[in-house]
Amino acid sequence: MQITIVGGGSYQWTPELLADLLGTPSLHGAHIVLEDIDPAPLPRMEALAGRLNEALGARATVSSTTEQRRALEGADYVIVTISTGGFASMAVDLDVPERYGIRQSVGDTVGPGGITRALRNIPVLVGIASDMEQVCPDAWLLNITNPMTVLTRAVTARTSIRTVGLCHEVGNWCLDLAIALVKPAESVRPRVAGVNHFPVITELDIDGQDGIGVLRQIVADAGGPAALAPVAGRPEADPFTPLDFARRHVLSLTFLDRWGAVPAAGDRHLAEFLPSVLTEDSGWGADYGIECTTIAERERHQAGYVADVEAWLDGSKDLQTWQSGELPGPVIDALVTGTPLEAPVNIPNTGQCPDLPEGAVVESIGVVDADGVRGRDRVVTPPPFAELLRRHVAVQELTVEAALTGDRVLAGAAYALAPLAGRGDLRRTDAMVGELMEHTGRWLPQFT
Repeated sequence: MQITIVGGGSYQWTPELLADLLGTPSLHGAHIVLEDIDPAPLPRMEALAGRLNEALGARATVSSTTEQRRALEGADYVIVTISTGGFASMAVDLDVPERYGIRQSVGDTVGPGGITRALRNIPVLVGIASDMEQVCPDAWLLNITNPMTVLTRAVTARTSIRTVGLCHEVGNWCLDLAIALVKPAESVRPRVAGVNHFPVITELDIDGQDGIGVLRQIVADAGGPAALAPVAGRPEADPFTPLDFARRHVLSLTFLDRWGAVPAAGDRHLAEFLPSVLTEDSGWGADYGIECTTIAERERHQAGYVADVEAWLDGSKDLQTWQSGELPGPVIDALVTGTPLEAPVNIPNTGQCPDLPEGAVVESIGVVDADGVRGRDRVVTPPPFAELLRRHVAVQELTVEAALTGDRVLAGAAYALAPLAGRGDLRRTDAMVGELMEHTGRWLPQFT
């Protein structure tokens, strides 16, 4: 079995993926290929893989390369974790919109940053899948790169490669709730419909109880949604308690109170799906406990990831050998062994989200086994959620087409229709788009 990691030089993702894959018994003896356009980190990652391989008794072989097609030859599973343009491009995604009065808490999924990031990454993902059609046509592509929905959609729309997008947000949200309720993780079972980073839970089973009712009681016990907002000088909630959970998920629980269902992602992602959250009136999200992540913060995080790898290699820090909670390892295990796995997946809509167009990539709970990946449920969302999701899917479809054709008119329409990007004067939106495309033009060859 061969598992190829495209973006295998990632200090953030590759160590966790290696621990997950090498720590999964059904994958022992696999050949793992690490591929990256930057050769510098590959020797360190290959050395780390060797340390983990020995510690976990995985009997794997590991190689690395900067040649994409060579890395894909013979692959059975391809995990993609890339960021076209790195921090240099992401800085533009955040800085240019801020000059036009649009601040983003993350900037990697929707809004101006998400669209520009998609325009860069979509051709790269489709290029990977096109190479797979030539050298490993039966392999699975497991995408963990953002913006996940549009990237997965582009691959499924334009190639024959079996593809699934895998994100930890729903799982982390449910685990967070389980910890607060002192329950095992498997006791929290949601029914979900939506798109990545805005997956809506319409029903929630917690050990046979109505989980939506449990959430409403948590909010009521805290004094209602308004009482959850941050207040200077307020005593901290005890960690890992229902009150602590509620205060860290103010926005998602506000949606529950207003619209009758709860989005299961971090509030910093949810905020970018509505133009009414990241505003000057809210302190740019501060009223909901949301902070806008800067490039400087991301660079500090990256320095921490690099330091961890160095410490693992020089023996000054114990190896991370436990399962990370990311989904590629468990999904490959289910495909290999046939043992059914229920997990949030991003795949084309075949009825699991009837509010959204057929074929659009949607996030819902899926079943993974030897027969592949398919949706588990058919979930209808309350009308306000359905309308919001339809708008975002429409923008995502325009973004995919613009990225693949180099059509500037379609790209401009995507920005103008996006709830966060297009909320100002149309001429200012056009000017912002012009700056974004000018300053990231070296990563947008299709528009030249």
